[in-house]
Amino acid sequence: MRKLAYAGCLMLAATFVHAAMGQESQPQTLQQQLKQKSEEAGKRFPPEMLKTMRDAVQTVRDTGIEKSAKQVSDAAIDAELTGWNGKTVKLSDAWSEGPVVLMWYRGGWCPYCNLQLRAMQKELKAIEGAGAKLIVLTPELPEKAKETAEANDVDFVALYDKENGLARKYGLVFALPDPILPLYRDRLKLAEVNGSDAMELPLSATYVIDTKGKIRYAFLDADYTQRAEPADVVAAVKQVAGEKK
Repeated sequence: MRKLAYAGCLMLAATFVHAAMGQESQPQTLQQQLKQKSEEAGKRFPPEMLKTMRDAVQTVRDTGIEKSAKQVSDAAIDAELTGWNGKTVKLSDAWSEGPVVLMWYRGGWCPYCNLQLRAMQKELKAIEGAGAKLIVLTPELPEKAKETAEANDVDFVALYDKENGLARKYGLVFALPDPILPLYRDRLKLAEVNGSDAMELPLSATYVIDTKGKIRYAFLDADYTQRAEPADVVAAVKQVAGEKK
């Protein structure tokens, strides 16, 4: 009886270990990672600073930018942009060959952007496997974008959206609210990072564009802690790619 009981305990322990290992191996979604990062920030920063940041997000949202920016069914805007590797990409050439995922990130100084970049890197094979291209844009200077790519171990090359030129045409650019200006201007040195004195940023938007240059998926959120879930982007890409066949 003792042997049976002992064996039963071993089996039960093994079941718990297996379940625990299964939970550990289950990768976090980007949303879970972003939430965790926000919770960490909530513990590190004083309440008044957190309130200032939340209020700034609401100020941006109140401008109506989420609705006035380019939306699903709108025509995508073409442009020629150069990456930190010196190569120029014409967007219409890219989407004429297959669906394009067009994604803006604010800068390597933004921890939420870095989480998004790494999460999209993990889905790069799925995106390219569906016949699509991931095109990443940023207002930070090419040398800074290269540092961001190396720090996050990503294979894709970010295109330089100088002074938010293309983001502005997509309706994604907003002026930083006055209460948070000191943070971005003095601590984050935004002018040095972007090579521009303009205290403005783009929404961290993600679009999926089909081969006709039409926007088929759009993620727009004034809250910088929120990003498109890679799995949703891949699903949108597969849908568009499937229609082409």
